[in-house]
Amino acid sequence: MAETSASPTLLLKDELDIVIPTIRNLDFLEMWRPFFQPYHLIIVQDGDPSKIIEVPGGFDYELYNRNDINRILGPKASCISFKDSACRCFGYLVSKKKYIFTIDDDCFVAKDPSGKEINALQQHIKNLLAPSTPFFFNTLYDPYREGTDFVRGYPFSLREGVPTAVSHGLWLNIPDYDAPTQLVKPLEKNTRFVDAVMTIPKGTLFPMCGMNLAFNRELIGPAMYFGLMGDGQPIGRYDDMWAGWCTKVICDHMGWGVKTGLPYIWHSKASNPFVNLKKEYKGIYWQEELIPFFQSAILPKDCTTVQKCYIELSKQVRAKLGKVDEYFIKLADAMVTWVEAWDELNQTGKSSEVPNGAAK
Repeated sequence: MAETSASPTLLLKDELDIVIPTIRNLDFLEMWRPFFQPYHLIIVQDGDPSKIIEVPGGFDYELYNRNDINRILGPKASCISFKDSACRCFGYLVSKKKYIFTIDDDCFVAKDPSGKEINALQQHIKNLLAPSTPFFFNTLYDPYREGTDFVRGYPFSLREGVPTAVSHGLWLNIPDYDAPTQLVKPLEKNTRFVDAVMTIPKGTLFPMCGMNLAFNRELIGPAMYFGLMGDGQPIGRYDDMWAGWCTKVICDHMGWGVKTGLPYIWHSKASNPFVNLKKEYKGIYWQEELIPFFQSAILPKDCTTVQKCYIELSKQVRAKLGKVDEYFIKLADAMVTWVEAWDELNQTGKSSEVPNGAAK
């Protein structure tokens, strides 16, 4: 069973930021206090920047609103979505930590089958610090967890594993369904706790959800762009999936791993399926072309950094997906702008020059 201690963990205390996008007061942090309070929070406020967001006392945080984003990025702020949780990726830009954990404000502490509270952050850290096995599937799933190992027939040459770039967690209660599935199954809840972590095999895509996600920012950060969504855009609710498809293609190219499974969080409420359908309907249509595009994407050998990989992917998006809709030409440009902003804010020795939000 995954470790579920309710006591605070200080693992990576000075090496991890928690990024939270929000439009409301962050009362949900009270439930997470035993697990989150030792860590630094980056809060990205969406919507009206004049609205005051209340944060419970005792947390170390910075809060950025749209005015801060415009001030810090200038013209490059155009690549950060507005009125969409995709704005969370601004937090990835301004962080200076090695690791990121991001969570939505409607997600609460879940319990394992024994009734113990799950320390989701601690499990994500364990996932990231242990190697991945993308080149050969282990039928006992994660061989690095306590009480398991590589099964008979697993090549010894691959048992060292590779660095883990992404840890993708899951949800109890309200599952992450698209609008049509929500409409067909309006009362469905996820009550299945599967005690497993597995590496997603090389060459296999997956639908990444951003509400319970951690990643190694130093490894894959420049690819964790959540696209152009929300206000002024023809699509929404595909921000995390876009980032997941890009990230997985690049991780496969670079030889890094992506894990999914534990930890679980408790997703408290379902969003409106009719509103979701309005946001998603073009994406539902487009994804039948997007997924084959990513499945066939090949990055040249001279793409030796994540930035080079991402710029190359943006060129392929423009050339191939630009024929699907002009939105993808705009998105390809935004991908380039994102990388430029990343490099500008993350130059070695320049961290002290990055303006801060309203640090508390």
